[in-house]
Amino acid sequence: MSAVFLQPVSPFPTTPSSSRKCLSVKFTVSCRSVASPVTVLNENVDNQASERNEVRLGLPSKGRMATDTLDLLKDCQLTVRQVNPRQYVAEIPQISNLEVWFQRPKDIVRKLVSGDLDLGIVGLDTVQEYGQGEEDLILVHDALDYGDCRLSLAIPKYGIFENINSLKELAQMPQWTPERPLRVATGFSYLGPKFMNENGLKHVTFSTADGALEAAPAMGIADAIVDLVSSGTTLRENNLKEIEGGVILESQAILVASRKSLIQRKGVLDITHEMIERLEAHLRASDQFMVTANMRGSSAEEVAERVLSQTSLSGLQGPTVSPVFCKREGKVTADYYAIVICVPKKALYKSVQQLRAIGGSGVLISPLTYIFDEETPRWRQLLSNLGL
Repeated sequence: MSAVFLQPVSPFPTTPSSSRKCLSVKFTVSCRSVASPVTVLNENVDNQASERNEVRLGLPSKGRMATDTLDLLKDCQLTVRQVNPRQYVAEIPQISNLEVWFQRPKDIVRKLVSGDLDLGIVGLDTVQEYGQGEEDLILVHDALDYGDCRLSLAIPKYGIFENINSLKELAQMPQWTPERPLRVATGFSYLGPKFMNENGLKHVTFSTADGALEAAPAMGIADAIVDLVSSGTTLRENNLKEIEGGVILESQAILVASRKSLIQRKGVLDITHEMIERLEAHLRASDQFMVTANMRGSSAEEVAERVLSQTSLSGLQGPTVSPVFCKREGKVTADYYAIVICVPKKALYKSVQQLRAIGGSGVLISPLTYIFDEETPRWRQLLSNLGL
C-alpha cells in the first residue's frame, strides 16, 4: 500500500524539550510503501467492541454542520434530546439503545476507526482526511444534502500566476525547483500532499495552518492554498482563484459507519437500517409536491390517457385517478375524476399549466414529508458492500 508521508523540514537545530518554542513547520511530499498509519489504531478494536452494549452515534459538536445535522434528524422524527447542553452525551428517544456523542468531526472519524463509535455524521472531506483510506470505514449514506463544499487548490490572480489557469500550467512553471518549491498552506496535511503527488507536482512543500488561509499568499508565507470552498466569495475578495483541475474533492454531509460494528455488534445493523429508511424517505420527499386536481371525463382510463400525454404529469409510477361522486337529480353520478400525482419542485408550475391545459381545475398543492420505497436502494447497497 502506498502512503504519503510528511517529513518535517526545519532550519533550526534541535533543542531540549524544556526550551522549545512553537515553530511553523513545513512539509515535503514523499512516498513509501508501508501499512497505513491508521491501521495501527485497529489493534484494540475487537477488545473495545466487547466492553459496551450501547450503539454509539457521533455528531458534530458545534458550528453550522452541527445545527444542520440536528435539524435533519428532527425532520426525520429523530429528535436528539440533550438534558444538559454542556454534556457531550444525549439520546434519540425513538431509537432504543442508541447513545449520541457530540464530538469534533475529526474525532468522530478517529473514534469510528478505534471502535469507540459505531456510526457518525460528518463531511466527506473529514472522512477522507482523517480516515486516510481506512477499509473499516464504510459510507452508509453519501448525500445528506447539506454541508456542500469542495476542497480546492487556489492561487493568486496576480504576479507570476496571472496567466496560470490550470493545474497543468501550474505544474509546468519553471519557478518550482528543489531549492525553490511551490509553497502551499493548508489544514489538509494528508489530502493536499496526496493530490499533488498524484498529479505530478514534485517540488512542493506544505505548511500546516488553520483558519484565514486566504491571507497566506498576500503575506508572502505561501504561494498557494488548499482549503474548503463553498461559494468562492472569500477567495475572490482576497484576490485568489481556483484553477482547472484543482478541485481535490467534492464534499457534503454523509452517514459513515464502522464495518466491524455493522457486522459484529448487536443492534448496529438494525439501527442503521432504520436511519437509512428515515433519511432516504425524507430526502426524497423534500424535493417533491403532491398535486391534486379535478378533471371531467367519461372514465378513469380516458382521464389517465390525457394525463399521461403530458411529460410532467407521470408522477412516481403514474397518476392516481379516482371518481369524484356527486348527487344530481336524485342520482349519484361521477362526472369528475380526482388526479393525484407527485411533482418535482422544479417542475411544479409547468405541471400546473399542463393540468389546466387538459381540463384540470381546483388544483391543490401539498408538500410531502416522506416517500418510502418498497426497499431502500442504499440499504441493498450496504448489505452488498458488507457481503450480507
